[in-house]
Amino acid sequence: MPVPTDELLPTASIGADSDLLGAPAPESIGTVLGRGLGELGEIEGIDPAALADPANTAPADARAMTKVLLRRLAGLEEGTREFSYVRATLIELNLSLVRFAIRRFGHSKEPYEDLLQVGSVGLIKAIDRFDPELGVEFTTYAVPTIVGEIRRHFRDTTWSVHVPRRLQELRLDLAKAQDALAQTLDREPTVADLAEYLSLPEEEVIEGLAAANAHTAGSLDLTSSGEGDGQQPAERLGAVDGRFALIENLVALKPLIAQLPERDREILSMRFTEDLTQSQIGARLGLSQMHVSRLLSRALAKLRAGLTATD
Repeated sequence: MPVPTDELLPTASIGADSDLLGAPAPESIGTVLGRGLGELGEIEGIDPAALADPANTAPADARAMTKVLLRRLAGLEEGTREFSYVRATLIELNLSLVRFAIRRFGHSKEPYEDLLQVGSVGLIKAIDRFDPELGVEFTTYAVPTIVGEIRRHFRDTTWSVHVPRRLQELRLDLAKAQDALAQTLDREPTVADLAEYLSLPEEEVIEGLAAANAHTAGSLDLTSSGEGDGQQPAERLGAVDGRFALIENLVALKPLIAQLPERDREILSMRFTEDLTQSQIGARLGLSQMHVSRLLSRALAKLRAGLTATD
């Protein structure tokens, strides 16, 4: 479940009286940055107005300020007011990275605000885990982290039916390939087109397309809006086959019949398999009809008692 926006992101303008993450900011952003610049060396070209409004900072200024604040954050104690203040400002400065990552999932039907919040969680993880001493650009580390968080959101929360991760990722690749090929071919791509574009076997493409159907599930009580009799899907489902009970009975009777004497088994076979009358059975076995009736009744009583004991 996405985190509420007001609990995740700082306000657009942060002043001395702001209450961020439960702690009032004791200093302005200019003071915090000023201390960082004094320790780390001045950075030329930063617009002074950017210090008062991080949300509208120019990209070049945002990168420079992010570099300063990340090094500043590394020297602060977690849980302090200044740590929370600097961390929140870094989030606000780099929300453009989240929006950039979301554009990769333009084919998704997920609400934009949900993806923004999920991506912001990834941004926070990137800020908390980033080590400025490694000499790597923050964007190089942050974007894959944000994209990974959004992918996990799709994998764990948006599928109606459990689908292996391999097929979930294949579905995303297929969606992108379908968009690209539709533009190039000016028609809907075929399975063969997709297989050639992605260098995959056609069987795997078909499997991925089928897996996409598990992303959403329709209700059995929903009446179709298309042509037809207006029935709900549940009304078109087949009825329960009553012969299933016969299979259960046959499975239960098999060991009981095996315990009967051979002559009793033979009589049962002629009566219920060959559908012979008691007189016909008697003529075949050299017995009277009355004798066959007694033997048949005795065998059926044993089977009935055996079934009752099993239940």
